Amino acid sequence: MTTVEIEFRYSASPSESTILALGSIRDVYGIRNLRFDSAAPTLRVEYDATRLNATTVAKLIRQAGLAIDEAQPLVSAPSELEPKPIL
Repeated sequence: MTTVEIEFRYSASPSESTILALGSIRDVYGIRNLRFDSAAPTLRVEYDATRLNATTVAKLIRQAGLAIDEAQPLVSAPSELEPKPIL
């Protein structure tokens, strides 16, 4: 598993129906976590890059009704399942 985080900027505050639709994205195999930062305003998505890619994640978010402007890939989070380097 390769865990990746990507951050999306959005222009308009999400409605209640959009929030509910985004909640259902967590049911998609490979989506691990969604975090809103209303001060920024951004949505950070953690996903499994062996199952999904950034384009697919952005498409899911747009289908949920959130108008995203741009995406900023973030550093991969280390996975507990990945082997540790031997020193």
